[in-house]
Amino acid sequence: MGQTEDIIGGVAASRIAAVREREAETYAKARPETAAALEQGSGAWLGAVPMHWMKDWPMPFPMLVEKAQGATIADIDGNELDDFCLGDTGSMFGHSPPPVAKAIRRQARRGLTYMLPSEATLEAGRLLTRVFGDFRWQIATTATDANRFSLRVARAVTGKAKVLVFNGCYHGTVDEAMVERVNGRTVARAGLAGQVADLSKTGVACEFNDLADVEAALKKGDVAAILTEPVMTNSCMVLPQPGFHDGLRALADKYNALLIIDETHTISSGLGGYTRVYGLRPDIFVAGKCIAGGMPTAVWGLSPKTAEAWARTDADRPSGHSGMGTTLSANPMQFACLVANLSEVMTADNYARMEKGAARLHRGLSKAVARRGAPWHVVRVGARVEFICAPGPLANGAGAAGAHKPALEAAVHLCLVNRGCLIAPFHNMMLVSPATSKKQVDRLVDAFDAILAELFS
Repeated sequence: MGQTEDIIGGVAASRIAAVREREAETYAKARPETAAALEQGSGAWLGAVPMHWMKDWPMPFPMLVEKAQGATIADIDGNELDDFCLGDTGSMFGHSPPPVAKAIRRQARRGLTYMLPSEATLEAGRLLTRVFGDFRWQIATTATDANRFSLRVARAVTGKAKVLVFNGCYHGTVDEAMVERVNGRTVARAGLAGQVADLSKTGVACEFNDLADVEAALKKGDVAAILTEPVMTNSCMVLPQPGFHDGLRALADKYNALLIIDETHTISSGLGGYTRVYGLRPDIFVAGKCIAGGMPTAVWGLSPKTAEAWARTDADRPSGHSGMGTTLSANPMQFACLVANLSEVMTADNYARMEKGAARLHRGLSKAVARRGAPWHVVRVGARVEFICAPGPLANGAGAAGAHKPALEAAVHLCLVNRGCLIAPFHNMMLVSPATSKKQVDRLVDAFDAILAELFS
């Protein structure tokens, strides 16, 4: 009796392997200068790359970027690609938006960092409030830092130790969020390097969209904050079910926990992020990545009530290090870019253009999935679109983990690269920027359809 072949996302494993092998050869053949340059010059870097995530792209070797402009990226071999990754949201408004590039040039003549505010600081604060709502703001360099500092405030204000996060979440490299739910228990995520502390003492993992699960954790009385994205991203994307966010707000109030909304990815939802578009009411608001048009910047803001509670706590604590802040954060270059981006790039008109393009992409990919009979689905949040190699919709992190098909996703990704389309290496994420043209969207849809035609022939 013959063995049954493994089927991954509706496709035979042998076909996936054959496609990926062929496409890897095609990729390498198109990049001889890149291969030679890496062979000669990458030895100084640990693992041959300056940041280990750069090894996570499913190509045989990284492309060396020569230039990125608008929604196009080019490597040193002269290959141009329509860029739908956009720095994994860092360049969501396009590479080097002209107002931001102009602000960088102007500020470079005035100094890069001096650990004092500039006049642009005042305007940036006004614009942050106008775009995102009434918060008392602080600046960080990454969303990881912003989340980490927010959690210190939450613990200080509430006097509690734990942070509730959702199974499968991502909030940067914050220890408390590096937990998962296994057989009903919170444990440290597998694969953490050099982990010695017991993360279950500071974090508790619940399932997204499960308010009963959240309440059971909050009832224990030791949770300082709920840290959540409005939509689960950096996993196979999971949308909130009706009433979920209202339920989180009510439970946070009931059990004296702060609600922290991390909009680092869901800023794609529209002007002001998911929080403004859908009327969420966080105690602390966090956003990073594209907030300053590509300049490394993150913001975290406290609601007026939370800011007052923090002021009282801060006044009573002993003098000394707060554990918050980094030397290069809140530098004048960040404020120059924030002002330019918030006032001239992150506009209602640009979001409308992004929404229109993303809706076109969503329709095109969905039609291709249906046409080829793939057991997949497509999901969209504003300018962010994802195809998922499993049926949907997904309800929680456990479902998202089961829907993730790394081998199949890698093969599709490499096929798209060889057809001139770059998407994020993580979970098939695609972004439509104000610079993305209708032709670029249609090229991606056509390439995706052709790939599915081969995989499901």
